[in-house]
Amino acid sequence: MSSSIRLIPDDTHFQVELTAAERKLVVVDFTASWCGPCQRIAPFFLELSNKYPRAVFLKVDVDQCPETAASQGVTAMPTFVFYRNKVKIEKLTGAEPTALEAKIVQLLASDEGGDADVGVVGHMDLISFIIKAESECLNESDEHTFLHCLQGEENKYLESDCDEQMIMSISFNQAIKLHSLRIKAPEDKGPKTLKLFINQPRTLDFDQADTMDPVQLVEINKKDMVEGNIVPLRYVKFQNVQNLQVFIKDNQSGCDVTRIDYLCFIGSPITTTNMGEFKRVAGKKGESH
Repeated sequence: MSSSIRLIPDDTHFQVELTAAERKLVVVDFTASWCGPCQRIAPFFLELSNKYPRAVFLKVDVDQCPETAASQGVTAMPTFVFYRNKVKIEKLTGAEPTALEAKIVQLLASDEGGDADVGVVGHMDLISFIIKAESECLNESDEHTFLHCLQGEENKYLESDCDEQMIMSISFNQAIKLHSLRIKAPEDKGPKTLKLFINQPRTLDFDQADTMDPVQLVEINKKDMVEGNIVPLRYVKFQNVQNLQVFIKDNQSGCDVTRIDYLCFIGSPITTTNMGEFKRVAGKKGESH
């Protein structure tokens, strides 16, 4: 089997490969020649590199690239780190084939259409940074949930249950800067008034969301919503967002059901890989594996 894995010979080449990958998912195997579990999972990692050609697979020997390993927080081998646009988005430690493949499948699925430009220079679709297990939507329909509107697929959408109001609580796996939203929805059922809150200790209830002053109040233009155009935010107000809560107060027609076909959060993570912050690995070979 031919290899689709790119070997990183030294620290200077790591950043070069991340840059060259651009928007593609990058899967990096931090390994060591003396690590038994690393050697056992190596053939499976090779299989994955050929099975999923949409991703870029890199292999980094921590003894040949100690500064890279240190900067990425690698203390045990094997460690698999996932990047997109030079940004670390996930990390797995240990030689667990099932978990490794499942994570690759998940991240590739979230990147469907991800090669398309989101329309804002220097920013990206933040879906890969959303912790779905820690996000929720109050008053969502059982059949049409919050996660459906993030996918942008036909016949999948978010819909309210008892009345037109909903509260979406979105957690991110690292601090992000939120630049804008993209909302696509039907002309009559689409949201009209949004109240945005950030970094709340818990999900707001409807009384709190209705009475509290938001970070920003957004009135959705019907034409922009139908066409799925970008809704700009006051970027300076969203520079360090750990979690975001969106209170949908009403919809365009005043009907009892609010629906969102597609919701995209556009921005950028605060933390990116920076060669200037590299530190050399402390300790001796063989101390962590």
